[in-house]
Amino acid sequence: MSPSDMHPRFLLANLEEHPLRQRLNNEFHARPPVPLLGAWLISHLVFKHSATTAEAERENLTKLCQGHVCNAIDSTDAHVMIDAGAFRMRWELHTEFSSYTFFRPLDTGEQLNPEATAFDAVHPEWLSGIPGKLMVATHVELRSTDEISPDSVLASLTPNGRTMVAARVAEEAAWIFSDFKIDNGFSRFLILNERMTQRQTGRTVQRLVEIETYRLMALLGLPVAKEVGKWLYAGEKQLAEMMDRITQARTAEDERAVLSSLSALAAEVENSVARTTFRFGASRAYHSLVMQRIEELRETRISGLPTFEEFMLRRLLPAMNTCTTIARRQEELSARVARNSQLLRTRVDIELERQNQELLTQMNKRAKLQLHLQEAVEGLSVVVLTYYGSQLVQYIAKGTKELHHLNTDAITAISIPVIAGLVAWGTRRMRRKLAAEEASQH
Repeated sequence: MSPSDMHPRFLLANLEEHPLRQRLNNEFHARPPVPLLGAWLISHLVFKHSATTAEAERENLTKLCQGHVCNAIDSTDAHVMIDAGAFRMRWELHTEFSSYTFFRPLDTGEQLNPEATAFDAVHPEWLSGIPGKLMVATHVELRSTDEISPDSVLASLTPNGRTMVAARVAEEAAWIFSDFKIDNGFSRFLILNERMTQRQTGRTVQRLVEIETYRLMALLGLPVAKEVGKWLYAGEKQLAEMMDRITQARTAEDERAVLSSLSALAAEVENSVARTTFRFGASRAYHSLVMQRIEELRETRISGLPTFEEFMLRRLLPAMNTCTTIARRQEELSARVARNSQLLRTRVDIELERQNQELLTQMNKRAKLQLHLQEAVEGLSVVVLTYYGSQLVQYIAKGTKELHHLNTDAITAISIPVIAGLVAWGTRRMRRKLAAEEASQH
């Protein structure tokens, strides 16, 4: 078989596939919008969880199907779509939260009770068993413009009522309304579909629930920013006082005391940065997603009402700017503390070097004194060794006096300069040898 006759599948079968290829491709196609036609009520719940609750959530999902006949339309490790007949439920697992979106079809013209939800058929015990803490709860009511006229909604708005946010979206194919207030535990969106397709409708619903989810998740950074802001003011004031102490420091002890205080402040700053970096970074990311989803709506202004983008710029952006400012102030304080600590360490090091120089000078003086003492001792050593050497020669001469009839006093007198010369020569040679060895080591 020639290479041109080989089927591509046969060729791929002989290639080693990366273990993440299929998983990454599935993740790329995960969480598609749910096509919607007609009137629907969508209830969206978001629970902030910890990193250890994923398995508990999956176990709780299996309990949902114990009381209902469920068909798993789509299922992955982080995404499940269930059709239970009376409702559909979509579960998504994210880094910090999990979302549960329930879809319930409505009859044309059906009036909704203010407390109605899309998960009315779900047992309350199952809902209470969801791990985590409730962060978002919102309703999206999808209607046709034939059922509810946009003009009737606009006419019901009172000048002194709540601030209504509204826009025409999807190239003016639909109307959306919300006030982002919480009533009976839920915020609410109203979509009036004029000519959107099923998939356009599903994407619009998905964008609205994501806007609400990411809006509140982004705001998690605001309380942290306010708390850190109070501490930052005290830290900046403390740093300014330390700078005054540095300029007034006169002794090494004063500088070391300031350096100790600066090190303690640096530890506090770095601890605060480590504690808040993730939260501030997450808030920036969530805010970016909110604005991206709003841009995807392709809004057109409704006269007299703010658009979703304008509302977020007025209400959400200041909070995000606060988080950004606090994060920048933290980084700047950390850098200032580091710079001043380095400056003070340099001053302390210079003072230590000066003290070490003085100590070395004193040691040199002592070494010279020791050298003079050593030379004096060496001189005494020559005298002593000469004395004992001459005494030894005298004893030897006395022992041989009777054999050779020698004059012991003369022999002793002659040996004294010889012994002194030998001792002095040996001592000097030993000193030179030691000095040479020491020089070779350095």
